[in-house]
Amino acid sequence: MNLQISGHHIDVTPALREYVETKLEPVVRHFDKVLGVNVILSVEKLTQIADVTLRIPGKELHVTERHEDLYAAIDSMFDKLDRQVQKQKQKRQEHRA
Repeated sequence: MNLQISGHHIDVTPALREYVETKLEPVVRHFDKVLGVNVILSVEKLTQIADVTLRIPGKELHVTERHEDLYAAIDSMFDKLDRQVQKQKQKRQEHRA
């Protein structure tokens, strides 16, 4: 799996990088064929934006979340991504059956 974390108008500190990696682990555990993950953290005035694109075979899942607190935006973003991954996994299992 290829993980890329970048910041737009923000420095990605080691603590922030570790937090994103920790939040990503359960999402990747649900779907074992993750090709790559691209996380972009950015700031627009007082709004913190967390953006993720998860690549799986045949599909790209994309989630953007805005919040006043960057950590809250990351939490919400990975919750939404986790729901999307579970939905894709369920669709693939139903298709095989």
